[in-house]
Amino acid sequence: MAIVRVALDSRSYDILIEQGVLDRAATHLAGYARNGRLVVVTDRHVAAAQLPRLEASLRAANVAVEAVVLPPGEQTKSWRHLEELLDALLALEIERGDHVVALGGGVIGDLVGFAASILKRGCHFIQVPTTLLAQVDSSVGGKTAINAKAGKNLVGSFYQPSLVLIDPSTLDTLPARETRAGYAEVVKYGLIDDPAFFAWCEAEGHRLLSGDVQAREYAIERSVAAKAAIVADDERETSGRRALLNLGHTFGHALEADTGFSDLLLHGEGVAAGMALAFRYSARRGLCPAEDAERVTAHLKAVGLPHDLASAHVKADGAALVAHMLHDKKMAAGTLPFLLARGIGQTFLSKDVVLDDVAAFLDEDRMAAG
Repeated sequence: MAIVRVALDSRSYDILIEQGVLDRAATHLAGYARNGRLVVVTDRHVAAAQLPRLEASLRAANVAVEAVVLPPGEQTKSWRHLEELLDALLALEIERGDHVVALGGGVIGDLVGFAASILKRGCHFIQVPTTLLAQVDSSVGGKTAINAKAGKNLVGSFYQPSLVLIDPSTLDTLPARETRAGYAEVVKYGLIDDPAFFAWCEAEGHRLLSGDVQAREYAIERSVAAKAAIVADDERETSGRRALLNLGHTFGHALEADTGFSDLLLHGEGVAAGMALAFRYSARRGLCPAEDAERVTAHLKAVGLPHDLASAHVKADGAALVAHMLHDKKMAAGTLPFLLARGIGQTFLSKDVVLDDVAAFLDEDRMAAG
């Protein structure tokens, strides 16, 4: 078993990574069951595919399981479903000392984490991520949120879990498209500050996507170790280092907004296209070698991820996409910081980007792509 520690003083916690650990979950979770019970929140798809494995392990250890099952999809990260979840948890008489288990992808993890942060002014929660995107990114670091009409993740809190339990075998039941979407977040860690890892992705990423266990475990451990180090250094994005984890997200969230936060463009797909756009925009400004931007685009395209506006199913022009960016939660004093790059593994935060220039670039990029 690989163990990665997120070092946050009294709020430190472990990330446990092991193939098949969901079938042995009671070994790690039974100690969190107050009065011999755990409440598990999941969605309908995960309830069918993975909940029986978790329940069997816990019940064999005499831990009772109460399950709250929500609809799948990004639309579940909403006020309506937050209220539904809070009412369900209150009906189950969750107390401050209890731990709620989030079993699912990023939507469930974000929603449960936010609910835990506000229920009775804070109870505890445990992340058991079942998608690649959640395993390598959203389950780690304590960002919890729901979406609002104005945009994605605009209502939320920083609230750390007590434990993250990662079983790569849950990816066996994941649709190939969902795995590819999660892979975008793996690639991101190489592009931020680890060019050797990006080179590994270029050479070995296909193994991860085809289900190779060793490739999965290696990529997950390396990704969460990178994120854990950044979170420990800058938990609430006060120094700017944690902002590096948003590479591709400013462009990506605008693309998601244009497609209605729907299944037309999954979050990881939006991040993939956003990273390609960020590198091409950096090259356009003379910050990044054109060949590095071409490498990023080529790799994302090779694994079947969106890499431009057309492949992301985005029809809006540059001005409309920039209008979506104005609702970004990172706006400060009328300025929107952008993650740009001086090359692969050389991402940096820029605060001098002119949005009209971004709009012009987006229109030009669409035309260049044909």
